[in-house]
Amino acid sequence: MTCSSFLTVRSYECDSYSHVNNAVYLNYLEFARMDYLNQIGFKYNEIVKEGYSLYVTHVDIHYKASAFLNDKIIIDTTPVKLGAVSGTLHQIVHKEDGTVCAEADVTWASVKTGGIPARLPAEFIVEGLRP
Repeated sequence: MTCSSFLTVRSYECDSYSHVNNAVYLNYLEFARMDYLNQIGFKYNEIVKEGYSLYVTHVDIHYKASAFLNDKIIIDTTPVKLGAVSGTLHQIVHKEDGTVCAEADVTWASVKTGGIPARLPAEFIVEGLRP
């Protein structure tokens, strides 16, 4: 299952070279991951109330092309792995014309209060978390 998220490049995201700063792509990926969870019906607020969180543990990002002010950006998010306490999402940031700006594999882990790795309760394992 792949879900798409949409945004427009804002002026404060651009650096002195007039393109989106590399670090901003991490914000784009975060925005799209939360949007993905909402789209698949994952109830993040409820897991937090139960004492769980999803922590990003690793990001492998490859920058491919620049994005510029007012470019329309699409971030596609697809699950590629689901383990006992962690998973990986593949994310592609591209422009409307299909030009890929960045690709990333983002690994997350489920943790209980205090940062201790823990399985998510079964009721939180929605279909979109599985590849």
